[in-house]
Amino acid sequence: MSDTSGTPTDSTPTEALYFQLFNEIGIISQLSSSAFEKALPHGLTAAQFGVLNHCVRLGDGQTPARLAAAFQVTRGTMTSTLSRLESKGFIRTEPDPKDGRSKRVYLTEAGKTAREDGVAAAAPLFRDVTGALDRAQAEALLQPLQALRKWLDENRNTDFDGL
Repeated sequence: MSDTSGTPTDSTPTEALYFQLFNEIGIISQLSSSAFEKALPHGLTAAQFGVLNHCVRLGDGQTPARLAAAFQVTRGTMTSTLSRLESKGFIRTEPDPKDGRSKRVYLTEAGKTAREDGVAAAAPLFRDVTGALDRAQAEALLQPLQALRKWLDENRNTDFDGL
């Protein structure tokens, strides 16, 4: 069970504990995305920044279909996001040399700069969050959250019982 503050106790059922964990992560995701998007320059949305960041982290030259799968959005949604990024000069698309029906997405120098500008613009948010978590707490959270993200990513296509 949970105590009166909603904090799990040793007798909290496992499913309730993990529901509470996912609920907190979901709320944090919504609040942090909203705060982050407000800080973004160049008229970027969180989704557009996400694509730029993904390409910086994992390399560009991916297909729109692969990006859609990575972000778990429809191809149409990804095409729209990529179109907006291309109109801003942050990406370029080129025909796939191996498959003429497909394209490859590449960051431009302006796109790399826009990503860095976004990170810099959010710096005040990152500094202010120390009021909720100090550095040691943030470091302690990072590894278990990365493990959870990795597990969820590896199991994204799993058909869980009852879902």
